Amino acid sequence: MLFVMNVSAIKSIEKQLKKQLKKQLKKKLKKQLKKQLKIMSRSRSSPLSESEKAFSPAGKTNVVLIGMPGSGKSTSGVLLAKSLGLSFLDTDLLIQQQAGALLQDLVDEEGFSGFIDIEETIVSRLEISKSVISTGGSVVYSEKAMSHFKDIGTVVYLEVSFPEITRRIQNISTRGIALKAGQNLEVLYNERLPLYRKHADITVYGDGKTIEELVTEIARYIQNGGPV
Repeated sequence: MLFVMNVSAIKSIEKQLKKQLKKQLKKKLKKQLKKQLKIMSRSRSSPLSESEKAFSPAGKTNVVLIGMPGSGKSTSGVLLAKSLGLSFLDTDLLIQQQAGALLQDLVDEEGFSGFIDIEETIVSRLEISKSVISTGGSVVYSEKAMSHFKDIGTVVYLEVSFPEITRRIQNISTRGIALKAGQNLEVLYNERLPLYRKHADITVYGDGKTIEELVTEIARYIQNGGPV
């Protein structure tokens, strides 16, 4: 009987600690986010060159990559930034930096809706220019975030077939993928596909292409203002 009571007490303490950690995490996130936004605001003050203004009629100088986990956003994003002479930002890494926690830990602690709220808060307030922005696969759930990205850049959807995604992703439970209760990868893919297509200014197909070929196609599309 004494052992059972001790176990119950331990569980109660663990529950209280988790609540405290969650409050501390949100407080820390808010404080760090304000600091980061000030830095980004200062970084966008330099004037735009004519070549940068040419990315779109509205002078949008960011290229925003969207797509499923495993579609190649981060890898191609770095090379694309080098090709176009832009900076590079990975919003998943930014979220981890601001929250002080791994994506998977955030998903586990906050749940699907909580994680989406954190992601929306951070990316919808980004003030950035002259950058390739690699986004998390779940960002398309937020109309506010996607509206902001459309305002500041050209949104490129890296579309990859489901069989190819399953070949590339081997660690769905530890990768920090925002899944709803009971979802598997196929259900997730089918749910997000129309959202990616809805928000894309440009769609580039990744099946059967090397990263270099993918980057070349995106770069030509951006620079030419239309299909390659």
